This record gives sequence, structure tokens and C-alpha cells, in this order.
Amino acid sequence: MRSNEHAEVLLRKAQEDEFALEKLINDPASPDDILGFHAQQAVEKTLKAALAFHDVRYPFIHDLKTLVDLVRKNKISFPQELDEVRRLTPFATVFRYEYLPAEPRRPLERPWALDLVRRVRTWAEAIVQNL
Repeated sequence: MRSNEHAEVLLRKAQEDEFALEKLINDPASPDDILGFHAQQAVEKTLKAALAFHDVRYPFIHDLKTLVDLVRKNKISFPQELDEVRRLTPFATVFRYEYLPAEPRRPLERPWALDLVRRVRTWAEAIVQNL
């Protein structure tokens, strides 16, 4: 698969996670862990789409800080105000498994999470759509 096709597939998959987040976010019965997981997955796939578009090999990890660092290391502009994505990492790691000692946490800021996912998507789409 060519890098731009790979990037487009990743963006589509990220949009599916964003769709799930949008559908569940206003339901008070939706667990924060599920919403946070979809937000983290959307951001992870979006970062990987930008990397793929630039032919950068990325590790199969969930750590958003590592992915952001890889984006910057490869001279792909990433807005400083989006650095807060790293706060979503635990939703794909320690918060997914009850038996692991979880980090202290507070409730997910739902509007913040959805807004962040949208801003990261807008950033990546601008990169990938410059074909």
C-alpha cells in the first residue's frame, strides 16, 4: 500500500473512533473509560496517518507522547497546543485493564476530549490532503 493510501485508511479508521465518541458522549451511562479509549484511538490513528503520509515507520504502540515526539523528530509540524493529547494515553493502556494498578485519575472531560480529537483530525487532514 502506498503511503498516501495508508494514511487515508488510518484517517478513516480514526473517524470511526470519533464517530463512536460522538454517539456515546452525551449519554451519562457511557463509561469514561470507553469514551477515553475511543478518543485515544482516534488520536493515535491520526498521528500514525501523518507519519505514514511522510513515509515514517512508526511503532505499534499506544503512547501518544512517543508518537508526537516521532512526528516532531521527522520535522512534521505539530501544534504545541495539541501536546495535551498525551493525557489520553492511559485510556488505551492502564485504564483498559482492571487488574493493573491504575494511575490516579479524574473524570474524563468529555467536551475537551471530543474537541481535542477534532483539532488533531483537522491538523492531520491538512497534511494528508496536500497530495
